[in-house]
Amino acid sequence: MLTLRDVRLRRGPRVLFEHATFGVFRGDKVGIVGRNGSGKSSLLALVRGELAPDLGDYAAPANLCIAVVAQSVPDSAQRVIDYVREGDTELVRIEHAIAAAHAAGDGQREAHLHADFDAAGGYGARSRAASLATGLGFEAGDLERPLQVFSGGLRMRAALARALMRRSDLLLLDEPTNHLDLDAVLWLEGWLRAYRGTLLIVSHDREFLDAIVTRTVHLEGGRLTAYNGNYSAFERQWAAARERSAALAESQRREMAHVQDFVDRFRAKASKARQVQSRLKWLARLPAIIEAQDEESFAWQFGVPRKLPRPLVALDRLAGGYGSRRVFEGLGLSIAPGDRIGILGRNGAGKSTLMKTIAGTLPPLAGERVASPDLEAGFFAQLEVEQLAAAASAIEELGRRGGPAIAAWPPQRKRDHLGRFGFRGERVFEPVDRFSGGERARLTLAVIVAREPNLLLLDEPTNHLDFEMRSALMLALQDYAGAVLIVSHDRSLPRGVCDRFLVVVDGAVRPFDGDLEDYAAWLARGAPAGGPESAEPPAAIESATATPTRADRRDARRREAAARNRLSPLRAELREIEAELAALTAQRDDLARALADPAQFGRAAEFGSIASRITALEDRWLALGEAIDAAQRA
Repeated sequence: MLTLRDVRLRRGPRVLFEHATFGVFRGDKVGIVGRNGSGKSSLLALVRGELAPDLGDYAAPANLCIAVVAQSVPDSAQRVIDYVREGDTELVRIEHAIAAAHAAGDGQREAHLHADFDAAGGYGARSRAASLATGLGFEAGDLERPLQVFSGGLRMRAALARALMRRSDLLLLDEPTNHLDLDAVLWLEGWLRAYRGTLLIVSHDREFLDAIVTRTVHLEGGRLTAYNGNYSAFERQWAAARERSAALAESQRREMAHVQDFVDRFRAKASKARQVQSRLKWLARLPAIIEAQDEESFAWQFGVPRKLPRPLVALDRLAGGYGSRRVFEGLGLSIAPGDRIGILGRNGAGKSTLMKTIAGTLPPLAGERVASPDLEAGFFAQLEVEQLAAAASAIEELGRRGGPAIAAWPPQRKRDHLGRFGFRGERVFEPVDRFSGGERARLTLAVIVAREPNLLLLDEPTNHLDFEMRSALMLALQDYAGAVLIVSHDRSLPRGVCDRFLVVVDGAVRPFDGDLEDYAAWLARGAPAGGPESAEPPAAIESATATPTRADRRDARRREAAARNRLSPLRAELREIEAELAALTAQRDDLARALADPAQFGRAAEFGSIASRITALEDRWLALGEAIDAAQRA
């Protein structure tokens, strides 16, 4: 269906990939993965015909019907239902033809066209459009409202629904989950599994890809490689290929070193001239084995908060909302260090309102929010990234948005902090408007972390982050000593971090005694779409779906939470000791060099004191390591 033969593709002076050869067959569901900036979106642009290869050939059927999501939605008075319905371009064409035939008084042609309209499912098109829009998060009452009253995120959902409405041979999706919540992601996942056409999808959502794709295309280091299987299968194959490449490269290096040693030893001997020349020609002809290059990795660390009071914040009979509209009420909740809470609920249920109320950025409508005097909340809101000043540099934004204490940091400390989030060298002075979406999200997280919060509230923090950055965020949150609340459509983040869940439903916030599989099953029974009268309360799910497997999963989550609570302070102390050891070792070495000067002998006692401190820290470091190992085995 689609064929690339030895293709090279550039964007400006930069070669995104070259020597790319692969084919896509009808019915394939292909995931396109790689780091931000590797060329994934450009590959889709090539398939759409918006870019042409610089070298090589790209071929596709001439009559191929391609569905894509519009990058912008008009700010118009057109109703949502009409906008989505018009995605079926074949029906729109027939309707225009019917109108033309009617205007011309051609009754016979009009009758034939009405038959075509019926055969094309025209009378069920409105229902199909409504199903797509509500599946992606629109309320039934929203469908008759004009597009211009909705936020940018909801307009993008309408654009996605319009693309799904089209009868396509090929569907191209670029990060379709970025504007969706978990409920809509689960719905879209099911829809794409049932889609009968060919799918090319760019996504950084591991579980989403695993559930849908049958092949994976990986872009890395200017190379494009196709793998059979979903994302997890690709990861296994990719890791094995890297190991083989590294082993072959090492074998080749040893062989080349042996030959080069022969050449160096016998180059000057006339009797060995022929053998030397032969080996030099062999070296020149030796094909280079391209060893996998380790790309920049991210290992974020959230520093230990200055204070960890218990509780951090307590809520009593709390009601949240806007003006006279109560989104939820009757909430009682106490949040303490070490808590890991995932927030679930359909679009519009009030998840973001709940996060804002807990954070203190939205005053409660009723009840009481009692925050510890030592509470330091870090709130990553969905629109937080857009608050960055486009013309400011990363180092300026860190000082401006971090507060007076961080603004007073010396420049080198600011650079060191940004470096831990991937902004190194002169990049800290580049204006924000040159940053990708992932880089802006990283900068926002860097600002939040600099404040040393003891409560993190993360509302869709993974949008625009690639796989490596998402993994780094998850690992950092696992070791974080404070409390974490997460709203995320990327299931891998709450699955890897959270040990309990709350669901916002029917104007209340309730404990959800289950995991994400149980939540998906609850949604499948129609809980969010049927309205309050048909939504089975989460607390009642226990009797309906309880199985030994589920109990095992719940117990495992509780054990993991207990392990994290035990390990977090140990790991935090370990990091502090390692930092102090590095500084003391440097001082000791400098002092040892200074003591070579007899005039400095008076500093011998200082040297002894530092050496004693290093010994004590090393003993504590070993003890902590043993304690961590024991806790992990427990």
